[in-house]
Amino acid sequence: STKSSIGHLLGAAGAVEAIFCLLAMRDSILPPTINLDNPAAETLIDLVPNEARKKEVNYALSNSFGFGGTNASLVMKKVDG
Repeated sequence: STKSSIGHLLGAAGAVEAIFCLLAMRDSILPPTINLDNPAAETLIDLVPNEARKKEVNYALSNSFGFGGTNASLVMKKVDG
């Protein structure tokens, strides 16, 4: 989640998260989860703690779940060319 880096932007949060996903695909970089100093030991996913990492990103999923049922999901694919 990029919320640790930028805070919660309320109505703009979904759009900014989608932009982060597009930039991650374009620049082949995983944005960090900052201030993640003590993750649970049983966590099986790579949380990319504290520092961005170079990595080819070909697909991205951005979920936005808002109060009152305002929900959206975007699945994005990197296109060559």
